[in-house]
Amino acid sequence: MIINTDTAKKTAELLLQINAIKLNPKNPFTWASGWKSPIYCDNRVTLSFPPIRNYIREEFSKYIEKEYGKPDVIAGVATGAIGIGMLVAEYMGLPFVYVRPEPKKHGRQNQVEGFLQKGQNVVVIEDLISTGKSSLMAVEALKEAGANVKGMVAIFTYGFDVAVENFKAANVNLHTLGNYDTLLELAVSKQYITETEQQTLKEWRVSPDTWGQ
Repeated sequence: MIINTDTAKKTAELLLQINAIKLNPKNPFTWASGWKSPIYCDNRVTLSFPPIRNYIREEFSKYIEKEYGKPDVIAGVATGAIGIGMLVAEYMGLPFVYVRPEPKKHGRQNQVEGFLQKGQNVVVIEDLISTGKSSLMAVEALKEAGANVKGMVAIFTYGFDVAVENFKAANVNLHTLGNYDTLLELAVSKQYITETEQQTLKEWRVSPDTWGQ
């Protein structure tokens, strides 16, 4: 997970400014998985702010071109990364497809939507990395469709050990613009949270599945 420090700080600042990331250690959120969490991240909010979505689009495009040259196709993971993935594809002048969590139950029963040919080089766009499980399922669907997946770029990661292990096991290169540690440091310095709350948020990251029980 290659992270540029300046980009990570800027990304954290923008996400906090527009409440895409909410920190509330005293009144935790409940995730779909049932986990209790002092943080909630909704990167779809970035699409409503043109300067911020443009920043993300350009940072992604810059990194993709530097790391992979121009891929044949950009793929977004549904539903969170369809919008930003489309913006990146448009900016780079590339075809776009998106990947459903599972194949459709009707029609052509597609999981990958759009025009994709076997052997094409694909870079995957994701909005958020938690455990990495759903992101890597999208990679697997693309590979089954015959794509050559070069890597994945995401807006933000919680930095869970399990995600690092999952990406390593799948041999998928992941790059994120923002990360949890930089976010917490910035949140304290800008007084979004106190140092005590920062400690709570650090403890949660160590064992998120049992925290708050």
